[in-house]
Amino acid sequence: MRKAVVLLSGGLDSTTTLAIARAKQFECYALSIDYGQRHQSELAAALKIGQSMGVQEHRTISIDLSILGRSALTDESIAIPIEGIMAGIPVTYVPARNTIMLSLALAWAEVLESHDIFIGINAIDYSGYPDCRPDYIEAFEKMSNLATKTAREGNKLTLHAPLMHLSKKEIICLGIELGVDYGLTVSCYQADESRFACGLCDACRLRMAGFLAAEIPDPTRYRNALELI
Repeated sequence: MRKAVVLLSGGLDSTTTLAIARAKQFECYALSIDYGQRHQSELAAALKIGQSMGVQEHRTISIDLSILGRSALTDESIAIPIEGIMAGIPVTYVPARNTIMLSLALAWAEVLESHDIFIGINAIDYSGYPDCRPDYIEAFEKMSNLATKTAREGNKLTLHAPLMHLSKKEIICLGIELGVDYGLTVSCYQADESRFACGLCDACRLRMAGFLAAEIPDPTRYRNALELI
């Protein structure tokens, strides 16, 4: 079996991506990043998901991006938006987060002699982040094949983003087909220690809308329930 490093946050998208990698017969190595996010619920979920889906190994790397600030996900002085999804790049964007995460995944992949990295980013039902777009993935893959010893010696790396062009509804339906237990996942930007989701942030709204469109019950426990999304 080919080895693959899968970035696993504990959310809906990364969990579906792990299921896809497994379905493609990859031996999966899960990598989670503790980057100083406001809550640890998602990372705790990632550990349970990795265990339940039988990853070969699961590592968590800590790198505190809260030191840099400038994101509502790492700086508690910046409020999480709850008014609805707005146009433009939101304050929940964490500067260079995906680049840092992918760089760590790239390093581990090279050590493992793996030529495949999976990331669950999406360019349709997302919050406008610049590092969740096809041109970014293409550029990072090109850079990776210039920057690593393995690639320079002829073993090219492939960066997989299988959810890139899927709606949240399509992602959920695919995950259900692959046997994903979405009750293990945490999407909320400000979930509490009991894993209750706020029901108001962009991540919650996208998740709720996806399950509603898919006509599948959302197993998430919400503190607030929106009648209209």
